[in-house]
Formats: sequence, structure tokens, C-alpha cells
Amino acid sequence: MHHIADTANAVTDLAASLGEFANIGLDTEFLRERTYRAELCLLQLSAGDDAVCVDPIAVTDLGTLAGPLTADGVVKVMHASRQDLEVLLPAVGLVRPVFDTQVAAALAGFPAQVGYGELVRRLLGVELPKAHTRTDWSRRPLSPEQIEYALDDVRHLIPLKLTLEERLDKLGRLPWLAEELVGLDDARSLATDPQEAWRRLKGLRGLDPARARLAQSLAAWRERRAMERNRPRGWILDDALLRELVVRVPRSPAALQAIPEIPDGVVRHCGEELLAIIAAADVPDPAPALELRQRPDPAKTALVKKLGAVVQAIATELSISPEVLVTRRDLERMADGGRDISALQGWRLETVGQRLLAAV
Repeated sequence: MHHIADTANAVTDLAASLGEFANIGLDTEFLRERTYRAELCLLQLSAGDDAVCVDPIAVTDLGTLAGPLTADGVVKVMHASRQDLEVLLPAVGLVRPVFDTQVAAALAGFPAQVGYGELVRRLLGVELPKAHTRTDWSRRPLSPEQIEYALDDVRHLIPLKLTLEERLDKLGRLPWLAEELVGLDDARSLATDPQEAWRRLKGLRGLDPARARLAQSLAAWRERRAMERNRPRGWILDDALLRELVVRVPRSPAALQAIPEIPDGVVRHCGEELLAIIAAADVPDPAPALELRQRPDPAKTALVKKLGAVVQAIATELSISPEVLVTRRDLERMADGGRDISALQGWRLETVGQRLLAAV
């Protein structure tokens, strides 16, 4: 393989050769600072003893790569794959099946979010250079040093896979990994539902039902507008301003303009839409008093602490990070009576869930 494929014929030849391998290392470089949808700038692939960069700026149609990248019989080895899968979805379809080395490493006892370079160093004894971590990958031409740096991101993926599989096999955790990777096989998980966008907002706990409707409507409007214009959602309406709209509930142009943080451009271009959304949320006038900082329930706090101690004890027994077993949010939901949590499903139920239920 050549080190960079930047013509349609080269990409077609590459696609044909990739079908011969059982494992393909895969990574991407992309930008999304000025857009809603990430711009794919480089695609790196490794197979056998070689690695190659594909230039999607020079070759805009990557359809010929869809075959090997979506073929059942070829495992795509990636690290922290979710964003890469999202970026690749419109270009080649859903990349699958995937072996995610970060997910596998977490189950083998490494930190939950261990980086690729750290994992390569600790498992393979290779120190990767960091000279181009802030490269603008959309600029051309790419230097030989940049290409080598990008290729290093895939050269070690298959050796990592083999090493991690061996460790997990000895620990009896390969079935755990299989369960974890199933979630990457669903294209729906890679798309954002505008109606669910409000759940990412912080600082809005304890909302009354009417304000919760307003937060959901404003976040959905912002998400749809960002999608339509292909601009970052924060450029449409930043989080701080969205929170102010939910808290203050302005009902007139004057009330909207009175918000200190609101830019004149938002009032001019979106003011009427925002006021219509606020009106449709049907928040009582005057709006109910808002307690954004509720006092913690001592009984719930004690139960979450108790459950956390159970998780920590199990994590110590297994030499695994506690957050790999269960998140604090799930512990809080469990303390509130919720049972639809990951700790009570699949391999986690037997490993940690049953002991949590007993503690509750």
C-alpha cells in the first residue's frame, strides 16, 4: 500500500485489497469547530504490516470503501470509536463490526477513558510522538511528518486488539466485551434526536413541569436550526442564554431584550420564534418560583454512599475502575427507585447488580 491514497483509483484499489484481511485498523481526523456536522479530513487504515491515509478532501466519494468497512467478516479495530463512527456514517455507512480498544482496555483493568498513546506505551512499550496533536487536518498539502503521525494512530491497533483479547480471555471477560460492543452496531445511537437534546443541558435540575417543557422545546429548536444551517449549536444559542430563557421566561420583545446576555442578532433573527416557543410551553404567569439548588435528601445521599461503597469493593476485587461497573448517575437513579439501568442488565447484573439490589 502507498502511504496516502488521494485519487479515486487508489481508493478503489485500496478497498479491494482490504477485503483480504480479517482485521483492519481504523481512525479518522476531523474538524467540527465551525460546523454542526464534523468535516472528515483524513481516514487512516492499517492491515497486515502496512498502513495508509485516505484523503477525503481530494477524493470526496468514499463509497468504494463501504464494502470492507461494513463487511461482517472484517473486524474494524478502533480506539474510542463513537465519534469516528458518527463522522464516517454519511461517508460509508455504519462501520461494523467494531473492536474498540478503549472499551476492551477498561474491562481489562485500565482507566475507563485510557488514551491510545498511553495504552500503546503500557501494553506494547512504544512511545508515540505528540508533535502534531493540534494539527489543522483540513489544510493541504500534508507534510510527510504529519502523514507519519497520522499513520501511527492505526499502526498499533491490531497488536493492541490481540493483546487485549488475550488478557480478557484469561480473565473470562470476553463475553463482557461482546455485550459492550453490541451498542456500537446501532446507527440510531450515533444520531441526535432534537427532542432529547435538552438532556445534555446542565444547571437545570429541579425544574417545574412547565419549565421542563420549555427547556425541551428550546433545545430541540436549537438542535434543528443547527442541523439545518450546519453550524455549532452554541452559535445558534449558547447554553448560558438558553438557561436564562428557561429561568426568566420572557414573554415580550422588551422582556427578551432585557436579558443582558442576549446578542442583538438573536433578537433580530430569532426573537419571534423564541417568543412563540415560550408561549407554546404554557408556563404560568407569573412563573413559579424556581429552586435550582434543592437540598439533598439525607436518606438518598446515605443510600448512594452505601451503594458506592459496594461498587468500590467489587471494583477492587476485580481490579477494574468503578465507573466501568456503574456510573454515579445510575446509583442515584437506583436510590430513587429506578431499575432501568445498565448495572441491572447483562454481565453487570451478576457482577454488581445483584449485590446492589441486596444493599438497597
